[in-house]
Amino acid sequence: MNSRSILVLGLLSAAATQPSLPVFADGYGVSQIFKVGGAGGMDYITVDSQSHLLFVPRATHTQVLDEATGRLVADIPGQKHNHGAAIVPSAGRGFISDGDDQSVVIFDLKTYEVLGKVKTPEDSDGIIYDEGSGKVLLDCGDAGVMVPIAPDVDPKQGSADPAVELGGKPEFLAADGKGRAYVNLEDKDQVAVVDTKTMKVVAHWPTAPGGSPVGMAMDRENRRLYIGCRKPQKMIVMDADSGKILADLPIGAGVDATQFGGGDGFASCRDGTLTVIRETAPGTFSVVQTVQTKLGAKTMALDHDTQTIYLPTADFASGSGRPAAKPDTFQVVVVKKS
Repeated sequence: MNSRSILVLGLLSAAATQPSLPVFADGYGVSQIFKVGGAGGMDYITVDSQSHLLFVPRATHTQVLDEATGRLVADIPGQKHNHGAAIVPSAGRGFISDGDDQSVVIFDLKTYEVLGKVKTPEDSDGIIYDEGSGKVLLDCGDAGVMVPIAPDVDPKQGSADPAVELGGKPEFLAADGKGRAYVNLEDKDQVAVVDTKTMKVVAHWPTAPGGSPVGMAMDRENRRLYIGCRKPQKMIVMDADSGKILADLPIGAGVDATQFGGGDGFASCRDGTLTVIRETAPGTFSVVQTVQTKLGAKTMALDHDTQTIYLPTADFASGSGRPAAKPDTFQVVVVKKS
């Protein structure tokens, strides 16, 4: 880490009711924490930079927050165990994956009214919108498939498109917007490459020396994949055209999400660290900063317009084993570049 990156310039007040937090001189720092509260867990958070909103799954409901203030805008009910949301402004709809219900919930982006749902295979989990195919793409972990869904599907009587067999258990995915989707296969230590025009798998690429790949993000301009691996704890940088491993770099424990934006790759980890990775010279990638966030902040969303990162977590009880979240302590950690 560059010595300048740990120089504290001062204290930034997050809010009148929140403690002041440090901002790094030439990197990223926690700027504020939204104290949201309420019942329910947490998983993949999604930012809609057009409407400046955050979509936050809380197990049985999905909260919609103002991304500048953390204010609750809406609360979408009726899920059993949700995991993520995909936003399709052109269709005026949002899509929430519900693993326990084996469905995707469809809602109106203006009114937040639930329009209906389409049935999907078991363990419906990671979900994105792919501009290249014009489809919502859904990972179903236990079923080992990716499911395309048309954004204009009839929410009452419609159905998803045929599932794509992946050859392993998917966790999360990214798409290049030009006809390729990339899906982490956590149990195979591979990336499945899907042709989104034919909806067929065209390649399997190993993530070694990284294993148990979960987080997936893409630098579309330079065609690189940023893959967060848990065993061992690494960020893998992979060429998106050949599958060649360009770098493997150390990250924290319990990664669940990766992002890319503004020339930087990010890995958010359960241990309360956010690793920042950058191409510091042509073909050379380095860890340039490790931001201390909060315990449990393992998923995140990135607003590409403002280069602001949002990480959901809670306060946790101390004790042996995996700590439990304290009731009504749900919060969103906001990280900004100074």
